[in-house]
Amino acid sequence: MGQALPKPALRPFLGQDVPVLAAIFVAAIEELTGDDYSEAQQQAWASAADDEEQFGKRLAGELTLIATIQNSPVGFASLKGADHIDMLFVHPSAVGQGVAKMLCEALEKIAGSRGAKSLTVDASDNAAEFFAKRGYVGKQRNTVTVNGEWLANTTMQKMLGDAAPGVST
Repeated sequence: MGQALPKPALRPFLGQDVPVLAAIFVAAIEELTGDDYSEAQQQAWASAADDEEQFGKRLAGELTLIATIQNSPVGFASLKGADHIDMLFVHPSAVGQGVAKMLCEALEKIAGSRGAKSLTVDASDNAAEFFAKRGYVGKQRNTVTVNGEWLANTTMQKMLGDAAPGVST
């Protein structure tokens, strides 16, 4: 019988997390998005973590959760305001271990507890399927310019709690 994988855990963002979260952000973009984005697009996108001070300010300015396995950060997600997932990134070595699901569920619960009726995310092309499986519905396609490169994403929305269709009270 195979050995069980260690279970991921959640904790709040700490200032000293910035270098490892920047590395997770870059690794996820470089290793997981190649089917949907060109190398130039990936480099432009990943450059958001080049200035770690600014990257850290962005994370600190939102509700950011860290997923850990054996106390080592393997992913993170941030909630902007009460109702928008700004970032959700998992290190390629931790993909398929429930990390993204756990982070997303936690943000959904927090958003609901903050009174949000729905949660939105601007999902990259490679993340859209993950969000669709969780009940998010595409609302519009977007094109954003990042360091001179055009990147496409989809604004997706999920109704929460009592606002969700088919939920009786």
